[in-house]
Amino acid sequence: MKDLTKVLAGVLSAMVLTSGLAMAETTFTPLNFDESNAIKPSNTTITKATVDQKGTVMLDPSQVTGGTKMQNAILQLDNAQIEVRNQLLNYRTNYTEIDGKYKTTKAERKEAKKKIRQAEKRIKNLERAKTKIRKNFEQKINM
Repeated sequence: MKDLTKVLAGVLSAMVLTSGLAMAETTFTPLNFDESNAIKPSNTTITKATVDQKGTVMLDPSQVTGGTKMQNAILQLDNAQIEVRNQLLNYRTNYTEIDGKYKTTKAERKEAKKKIRQAEKRIKNLERAKTKIRKNFEQKINM
């Protein structure tokens, strides 16, 4: 029995020791600072752009990928974006109007609820006064 536990303990300890090695990342690459392996930038040609009087760079429509169709698509997207922003402004103004109405209605509701509580409290006080008067009246009659 002792031999079996020793064997199992040995196997377990070997598994624990080797599991660290098995779980280690195998894609480790050491840093390499050799200039022979360095990535060198590719030579790119720069196209000349026309410059207007203000000094800003303006591209010719033929230089833009897609040409005039691409510019038209961008303009349509800009117009759609402006329309959506206008709708957003309308929605926000509508929301603020509704919110204002909600706040005034909420305040009116709170005041009405307060008046209801006051009226109910008065009724209770009147009922208590009536019962006290009846008790006093009955006591005087019974005497």
